[in-house]
This record gives sequence, structure tokens and C-alpha cells, in this order.
Amino acid sequence: MQFIHNDLGQRQRGEIVEVTLTSGANVRLMDSSNFSNYKNGRAHRFHGGLAKVSPLRLAIPSSGHWHVAIDMQGLRGSTRASVSVLPGALPEIRESPLSSVPSLVRDIPPSVATGEEAHDVFISHASEDKDAIVRPLANALISCGLKVWYDEFTLRIGDSLRQKIDRGLSKSRVGLVVLSPSFIAKGWTNYELDGIVTRTISGEQILLPIWHNITKQQVIDYSSSLADKVARSTATHTVEEIAAEINELIKSRSTV
Repeated sequence: MQFIHNDLGQRQRGEIVEVTLTSGANVRLMDSSNFSNYKNGRAHRFHGGLAKVSPLRLAIPSSGHWHVAIDMQGLRGSTRASVSVLPGALPEIRESPLSSVPSLVRDIPPSVATGEEAHDVFISHASEDKDAIVRPLANALISCGLKVWYDEFTLRIGDSLRQKIDRGLSKSRVGLVVLSPSFIAKGWTNYELDGIVTRTISGEQILLPIWHNITKQQVIDYSSSLADKVARSTATHTVEEIAAEINELIKSRSTV
């Protein structure tokens, strides 16, 4: 079987392999042992699969020697390909707790109580990220005792979506923005983000981005100001760790 081979050499966990194709093809990311099995027609394991959209990005799952093989098995025609390695989702960082970041602590606003329930956290997100990160994060925050505005828990049949979101934003102390490729591609999430940014500038709310399956360059391309914000990433923190930090930030430094 003919295939295009790219020897990536020694790579670090979290680096992103970007494969650009001229037509659909099978893309396999393999360590040295599995690549040897693949080229000799033996059973092998790989990351990837049939790529119908270009470019395709795959994360290096563990540090070691890696290979990319591109073939047309089961497909018609041919393809040309280029392969490059991008920096990981985030560089390894040693962060201070959120509760020790002056810009967050100084500006944390008091709870708002004007007849409607106030929330500690408003979660802005793309629906594509609900299962992987948003719903588990919302549940983890609630388990910490925080009041969370999350559409699945808050919206009811017949509610005006825009009005509910506007009220949720105005009654929440922290605007949590789950930044992902899906978030960037949507219009409605940008409406929510604009509202959070406006309230952050006026000192009414804290903006805290959560990076999910996204590189720093993608965030910079989307918004250089967001790239400079104190953030957490699902590449370096678990949902439980993120929720615990947000809980500490709100409960230890609240001004009621």
C-alpha cells in the first residue's frame, strides 16, 4: 500500500500536528512501534482517521517519537499533503491561585439583590462543548455551593432567550467564558462575550476565560486582549481544579 510518510521525530505531549490535504484521505498519527506495524501490514493503533476537512489537527498524546502516515485506503483518487507541528494548547505554566491575582481580587463585585436571584457565575459557551467541559464544570461549581447561571439549568420553555441571558449576565459576579474553536465560530456566544466585556470594563463583573481545545495563537487571532487575560485551560487543569479555584476566589474575597 502506498502512503505519504512524515517522521515527526521526538515530540512533546500536547503539541499539535496540523495536516493539510488537497482531498479527503486517511490520516494516522502513530508512535514508532505502531508505525512499524502499519508499514508492514500488521495490526496497529493510531490517532486520527478519515479526514474530510482540511486542515486536520491532532494533539500529540504523549511525549516520544511520532509519525504521520497518509493513505487512500478504501478511497478513490489521490491527495497531496503537508504536515507541520504547532505549539501545544498552552505552554506549561506555574500559575498563582486565582484568589491571589490582584486584578481579580480587587475588582470582584458584590452580589446583586434586586428582586431576582443573583448568581456567582455565568457560563458562556458553545453548545458543542456542553458534554466535554461545560456541563461537568457547571455541576462541579454547584457542588462547591456556588449559584451558577447555565442555560440547561436556568432556561425554561417559553422563556425569552435574549432577555434571560441579559438578566443572567447582569446578576452574575463572574463571567466564565469557555473559549474553543466552536465558541469563536458562533455569533451568539460573541453577543454574550460582548456583554461580559462591557460589564468587566465598568467593574461590574469579572471575566475569566477557560481555554478548551484551543491554541494560544488561535486566541490571539480571535482577540489579542483576551489572550492576555488570566485564564485556565482544560489542557493543564481538570474541571474539579478549575471549579475549586473559582470557588476560592469568590468565597474568600467576596464583598457582600
